[in-house]
Amino acid sequence: MIYETIIEAKRKGESLISVLMDPDKIQLEGVADFIQKINETVISHILVGGSTVPEGITEPLVIEIKKHTQKPVVLFPGDVSQLTNAADGLLFLNLLSGRNPEYLIEQQIASASFLRSSSLEIMSTGYILVDGGKETATMKVTHTQPIVASEIQLIKDTAKAGELMGNRLIYLETGSGAQFPVPSTVVKAIKDDLQIPVIVGGGIRCKTQILEAKKSGAAMIVIGTAFEEDADFYNELKNI
Repeated sequence: MIYETIIEAKRKGESLISVLMDPDKIQLEGVADFIQKINETVISHILVGGSTVPEGITEPLVIEIKKHTQKPVVLFPGDVSQLTNAADGLLFLNLLSGRNPEYLIEQQIASASFLRSSSLEIMSTGYILVDGGKETATMKVTHTQPIVASEIQLIKDTAKAGELMGNRLIYLETGSGAQFPVPSTVVKAIKDDLQIPVIVGGGIRCKTQILEAKKSGAAMIVIGTAFEEDADFYNELKNI
């Protein structure tokens, strides 16, 4: 199971590395070549989702991805329209850093009928947006502000509240296209304070930043921006 793999990485003090594919930013005809390259790297999981994805394009992307890889495909949806049983798993998100009820509970309720009979492995995930130096799509869509990275105690308390509410994962992110990632000091502080695994993503553009995230104790590191800016970034992930 996907969650057990993440738990095992945390137990061993290791970091899984995943790629995030935004259906709004990738063409189906380019999927086969991209996934074949990903298959040659240490990437363990493929996340699919985005903040502003037109309805009806997520499922065809997931189906195309699965034609070319055995790696688990996990949904990272911006809203209920991105759900599909074609994937293997789902990060069932609630936006802990914001106070917009649409992303705290309304989208989750809207998805309940679909998920009740879904074959997806569902992993409740507390999502915390940390300031990454620029306005991101997540901020625009959710109408919420990120937590400033220097407010470590607030981030810790938010993450701990998410854990106590029953979330099985905490996802720290600065958002797609962020100028910089979540600081390693923040990731380590959250990791040390929780019993559940921490995922970190957003603004990770180079091997050095990946290694910093690994040292901080993230159980999973998600890379998206780097591939959007450099299609050959996969070369960095062959020996890391």
